This record gives sequence, C-alpha cells and structure tokens, in this order.
Amino acid sequence: MDLILLIKAFILGIVEGLTEFLPVSSTGHLILVGDLLSFNDDKGKVFEIVIQVGAILAVCWEYRVKIATVLRGLPSQPPAQKFALNLAVAFMPLAVLGLLFGKFIDVVLFKPIPVALAFIVGAFVIIWAEKRDHKIRVQEVEDLSWQDALKLGFAQAFALIPGTSRSGATIIGGLLFGLSRKAATEFSFFLAIPTLTVASAYKLYKHREALDFAADAPYFAVGLVVAFLSALIAIKALLRYISHHDFIAFAWYRIVFGLIVLATAYSGLVQWTP
Repeated sequence: MDLILLIKAFILGIVEGLTEFLPVSSTGHLILVGDLLSFNDDKGKVFEIVIQVGAILAVCWEYRVKIATVLRGLPSQPPAQKFALNLAVAFMPLAVLGLLFGKFIDVVLFKPIPVALAFIVGAFVIIWAEKRDHKIRVQEVEDLSWQDALKLGFAQAFALIPGTSRSGATIIGGLLFGLSRKAATEFSFFLAIPTLTVASAYKLYKHREALDFAADAPYFAVGLVVAFLSALIAIKALLRYISHHDFIAFAWYRIVFGLIVLATAYSGLVQWTP
C-alpha cells in the first residue's frame, strides 16, 4: 500500500467534503489541489468521482427522514409527488446542457487559470446578489412551484463552468428568485442527490478503463469515508451559519483564493497545468 497515495486520498476527501455544499466550488478546489498533489490524471479523475459519492451519502444521511417520507408518499401523496417532480424539473437544465457542451467545457475550462477567474467572477455575483433587497415569497422547500424549480435548475446549470460552484449557483439563484436562505440552501442539498448521482455514474462509465478496484480500494475507501464525514460537518455548519449570516464571507474567500492562484501562476511560483 502506498502511504503517499493514502495521504493524497485523505486530503482530497477533506477538500471534497468541505467544499461540495458550500458556495465555493468543490470542482474548482479539486482541480487546484489535485494539480498541486500531481493527482490530476485519469486515475485522479476516477478518484474524484468516488469521493463525490461520500458527499452524496452525507446529504442523504442528514435528510434521511425527509427522503424516507417522500419515498413512502410517492405512490399516493401529492406533497411527495410535487417534491419529486420539482427535483426532476430542476435537474433537467444541467443534464441537457451538460450533454451538449460537456466535452467543450472539459477541454477548455477544466484548468487552474479559468477556474481561478470563475472563482473571482462568482464572488462578485454573490456580493451583488446579497446587496439587493430580498423579497422573500418562498419560505420552505415544500412551497416551491415547478416554475421555481425550473429557474433554480437553470441557475444550477451555471455550475458547468468549473469554479462557479453548483451549490453556490443554486443558492444565489434561489435568493434572486425570492427564496429564503433556508429554502434555497436546503433545495440545493436535495438537488445535489440526483445531480451528483447521475454525474458520478456517467463519469465512472466514461473513465471505466482507469478503474482498478482491487488495487485502489483502500484509497477509495479512505477518500469516501473522509468525504462523507467532512461533508456532514459542512452541511450542519452551513445550516447554522445561514440562520444568522449572509454569503458575503464566502465571496471574499473566493476572491482571495482566485487571486492567489493567478498570482502564483503569473509569478511562476507554482507551475499550474497549462
């Protein structure tokens, strides 16, 4: 067993778990940290997919009661059917646009410099959204209409740009569309389940030739468990945070992080992947 690979698995598991549900872009962080760790080849991409499963399991565990209630009610209960329909509607824009433009995005934008620029641009969008007057008309996720869900789906689709943040795009879109912070944040959590599940399955199939479970199982296990635990901590912390704060602090973090990447790239301090 390679100790260095285990350490890399541990680090990337923490990065995935802590950033997947915060408005800071887990994909952007994984690209940058993977680059620093020299773990950005096909094997590294497969590893990122596996640890993403840990984050999915974390949100499923946190909302296990709600999920079980919806599943039990699907055959006969209108509220459960409405909730499931909203998730399906919100998922579609990203799925369709991802199929249309996924290859172009992979080739052109999955690189440190475009990610850093997306970090900074996304930060100013957050600041702009937070400075606006919020007219809240949807307090809880159960109050969403399918039209609201569709708009949130198009907001989530901006996360196809690495460094934008899937959760950030959905949450900030929710604020712009009249959702409360709690409703926008929780819907982004629920929407992560079908979105990340389908994306992970597709990427695993796409990179199936790089899979070697027999050899890589220990590293996958470490990364998945660490991602699960750190994501659980991040989810609980974010829910507590938004009850008393806005998202401006995340915007400043994104700006500083993006500027550091750009500065190290142009100074030559770090040889980021071109």
